[in-house]
Amino acid sequence: MPRFDVLTLFAGYFEPLRSQGICRRAFDSGALQLHTWNPRDHASGAHRSVDDRPYGGGPGMVMLAEPLLGALRAAQSARAGAGLGAAPVLLFSPAGRVLRQPEVQRLAASEGAVLVCGRYEGVDQRFIDLHVDEEISLGDFVLSGGEIPAMALLDAVARLLPGVLGDELSAQQDSFSDGLLDCPHYTRPPLFETREVPQVLMGGDHARIARWRRDRMLELSWRRRPELVLELERAGRLDRQDLRMLAELRARDAGQAGAAPSATPATPSAAPSAAD
Repeated sequence: MPRFDVLTLFAGYFEPLRSQGICRRAFDSGALQLHTWNPRDHASGAHRSVDDRPYGGGPGMVMLAEPLLGALRAAQSARAGAGLGAAPVLLFSPAGRVLRQPEVQRLAASEGAVLVCGRYEGVDQRFIDLHVDEEISLGDFVLSGGEIPAMALLDAVARLLPGVLGDELSAQQDSFSDGLLDCPHYTRPPLFETREVPQVLMGGDHARIARWRRDRMLELSWRRRPELVLELERAGRLDRQDLRMLAELRARDAGQAGAAPSATPATPSAAPSAAD
């Protein structure tokens, strides 16, 4: 049962997680624990300031190291009082490593972590150097603070915990669960405007359906995120049928390149799910 302690100036961001959707189920069942710690509670001075102007000048403000350290110590002390060991400290930052599913899986199987939500122009580098174990990013874009990335991480962890999803196979079939994007999904009606559900999905042959889905995962990943497929190929994680499908995709690309060179990738045979 992982516990996450979040250092944030805006604990209200996390209230919807406690009351909505999959995360609510995780919290209500006790599968996931969340505690928030406000650095302002550990600030000194009449105004309890948590930020100040940067040395060297420049725009914006920088979060002070002392209030963050006070909040971190309080969080780690509370974890120790609950019988937990010291947790890794993760800071959400544009300079961090991009969060990927294997890291989410590791956290879901652990005792949790302390999540540091920065604000303003950033966090005093000395706090990062001395107390942060890892910096994490959601991608190459800028948010106002670390709260939304922290919420995304908590949601990703929650859906991996036992008993949280109605069908635990749902998490196993998610995009990135085995290193690939998920396959397209269809439901009723069988005909929507001019598009029909692929016949293989209507036939009841579970082996053929499983192969069709795997091939579509490979195809979509090859078109949209080829590095995912190449990584699995290098690691020897593609079986004989996977490699046959990959060879077909490469041959198709070579044929199309010879017929009409274009910078636009070929269109997959089935559209991806909008929920991925």
